[in-house]
Amino acid sequence: MNYLQLLQLSAPETIVTVTLFVVLGADLTVLRGKSLAARFNGGALISILGCVSAALLAFARHTEANLFNGLLVVNPSSDFVKVAILALTIFTILISTSAKFTDHVGEYLSLILLGTIGLMFLVSTEDLLMIFVSLELASFSLYILTAFNKHNEKSAEAALKYFLFGGMSAAFMLFGFSLLYGIAGSTNLRDIATAIAGKGFDPLLLVALVTTVIGFGFKVAAVPFHLWAPDAYEGAPTPSAAFIGSGSKVASFYVLAKIFTLGFVGAEGNAAYHSFLSGWTPVIAIIAALSMMLGNLTAIVQFSVKRLLAYSAIAHAGYMLLGVLSNTPLSASAMMFYVITYALTTIGAFGVVMVVEDATGSDALKNFNGLSKRAPGLALCLMIFLLSLGGIPPLAGFIGKFFLFSAVVSAGANLGLLWLVILAIAMSAVSFYYYLRVLKAAYVEDAAADAPAIRTPLVTFLALALLALLVILFGVAPGLLTQYL
Repeated sequence: MNYLQLLQLSAPETIVTVTLFVVLGADLTVLRGKSLAARFNGGALISILGCVSAALLAFARHTEANLFNGLLVVNPSSDFVKVAILALTIFTILISTSAKFTDHVGEYLSLILLGTIGLMFLVSTEDLLMIFVSLELASFSLYILTAFNKHNEKSAEAALKYFLFGGMSAAFMLFGFSLLYGIAGSTNLRDIATAIAGKGFDPLLLVALVTTVIGFGFKVAAVPFHLWAPDAYEGAPTPSAAFIGSGSKVASFYVLAKIFTLGFVGAEGNAAYHSFLSGWTPVIAIIAALSMMLGNLTAIVQFSVKRLLAYSAIAHAGYMLLGVLSNTPLSASAMMFYVITYALTTIGAFGVVMVVEDATGSDALKNFNGLSKRAPGLALCLMIFLLSLGGIPPLAGFIGKFFLFSAVVSAGANLGLLWLVILAIAMSAVSFYYYLRVLKAAYVEDAAADAPAIRTPLVTFLALALLALLVILFGVAPGLLTQYL
């Protein structure tokens, strides 16, 4: 294997890397001195062209390769997840074009692209060391993006909390990975599975399992490792919060499922009702149950829409963990369908919040009063996104939950995991309440007499309309997505 072959296999990541430097260079030279809108539009155009090129290459090739004992793994599955991550990056950039929170356009766009590169490498490896490096590359980009609004003290506070919790999670994760290396003598997931097969639970394996779960629990904002999420979502610039809640979720859950289903084979245990056995599945089951309950119940009392979406994200992390827990190819496919459609919906919801926040100065629930009269198209998009998050047919959120819950029920012997599915359905019903609170404000409540007009920038509105269309399309024709999963 020479460097040319390595570059060919990592061509999508290489294209995004080149695009990153082109965006920085263009902003420092050609675009310097132009208006903020012109710089954002020019930088966004270059970034989107690079992402589209990388996505087309990843989608068109049908290559399978495993380099350096799992350090770089290329296959149709990982390539499709890369396409999904790149699509989410494009939508994040599109809703960022009207942003006014920073003058550092080149740096902002390059950090989004840098985070995307980390996420793309994250889904293309089966090696613990590469997983850690990729995850940290993406995480450091997200920390800085969270702090990018220098005019808002909450942004700096949110970034500091996110960084501290992220650093703690990285320490736990790296400690767990070091123990796994000590047990197996290798950082490859398949070698680790071979080393622990049939050996039972020794103390080192138990500690490695727990610390790995803790590390990824922080990354996906699952209870009780969720404390950073509400502040980060609220304080971060809204496009940055959208990227944290979408692209990073897709990559994190993909690699989380890979670690447990490839690396911890034989250490599953059992999470079925009345049949608990020690292993990683009962740990994941408890975390999933706590996430669903705390996320949904706490969202009810929120008056900041971004905090409401943060607690909603915690609840959805609980639903997504069911796909990891059931540990079958069908449930893995259902989980990825759910994660991708959730990510699209989340970017759309944050895009609507950004427009309202820019017009009114706040994301408070009262600022959404009368949205259907002040911006009918925007209110319609918001309704589609929130109803999908709640799981209303025929939207993608309903199909995602149907696929996921069905796969979990069929995976549990003698319906042993039915208790978790019942809890998930009950918590989904609870979520209707707080989603409908926002829609009530938009469609029922009257706006204040001095409420400012809401004007949606054309590019942002087109991006939101396309996202709403995709949410409907994947709901009525899920095969468009499932054929690749």
